[in-house]
Amino acid sequence: MEFTVKQIATLLGGEVAGNDTLAITKLAKIEEGRPGDISFLSNLKYEPHLYTTQASAVIVDRSFQPRKPVEAALIFVENSYSAFTRLLEEYHQRMSFARVGVEQPAFAGDGAQFGEQVYRGAFSYVGRNCRIGHNVKIYPHAYIGDNVRIGDNTIIHTGARILDNCIIGQYCVIHPNAVIGSEGFGFAPQPDGTYKTIPQLGNVILEDFVNVGSNTTIDCATMGSTIIRQGVKLDNLIQIGHNVEIGKNTVIAAQTGISGSTKIGENCTIAGQVGFAGHLTIANGTKVGAQSGVGKNVYEEGTALNSSPAFGLKESMRSLAVFRRLPDLERRLTDLEKKTEK
Repeated sequence: MEFTVKQIATLLGGEVAGNDTLAITKLAKIEEGRPGDISFLSNLKYEPHLYTTQASAVIVDRSFQPRKPVEAALIFVENSYSAFTRLLEEYHQRMSFARVGVEQPAFAGDGAQFGEQVYRGAFSYVGRNCRIGHNVKIYPHAYIGDNVRIGDNTIIHTGARILDNCIIGQYCVIHPNAVIGSEGFGFAPQPDGTYKTIPQLGNVILEDFVNVGSNTTIDCATMGSTIIRQGVKLDNLIQIGHNVEIGKNTVIAAQTGISGSTKIGENCTIAGQVGFAGHLTIANGTKVGAQSGVGKNVYEEGTALNSSPAFGLKESMRSLAVFRRLPDLERRLTDLEKKTEK
């Protein structure tokens, strides 16, 4: 994929100093740049690399003033980091959506309908009565169950599984080996100590712009829907139980587990290895530190939690500081007891 420096500057709303006809074929770190590459300078710690890089072009802030001659063409923008991120998004989108057509063998069940510019990779499976939107990309070995709906411009990566009756919005990304709509963990204890399986009859709904990481599992609802709202970003290796709801623009890091029927609000930030008990309500804007265990409702918006069981961040940090000093405190207490006895 090839662009000129001028084309990139136009995309980013920037101005060029230097040769704007140079061809750009690759994005690279500034210290690793080669002819044909474009990079960026945001952290001035890397400024020395600007004067030695072999990259053809470098994106910099408008306020930046080089202290030495620069061989590369410079693209001046308001914020170089944001501009380079925009360029990465554009490059990734063009790469991701380049494929069109059906590779063989690929299967589609009776009544399945497909929009325009759809890609279906080899060994992909699409079940009966599915509705697949425009420009959807279904990579090899992906599985789409019966009665599934997938919105425009969504990408289903290799090995992903979307089971029966699930609904996927527009501009979603389902990464390799994610499972959407697997059976929820529902078992009724019996008098003899055994467990009887409770049928899970619901589905999963992913609204628009949701990302689901590799090996993440989202269970279908017992009845109704497990719902992941617009803009949610899920890391790899996350478990989301049946009938969970996750609010808009919440981000959740790897190895987090959310038990059934818990409702997490909008714009929450959940770090890695957090555990949520079932049937909780978590307020908008809640932040939870890594390896915390959340066993109680959070009603106040913007609350920050830490530790297991999780409690207030400030109190948790104070407690940890005391915990580290316990051996010394024990020694001092013992010495004080001896003096008191004397």
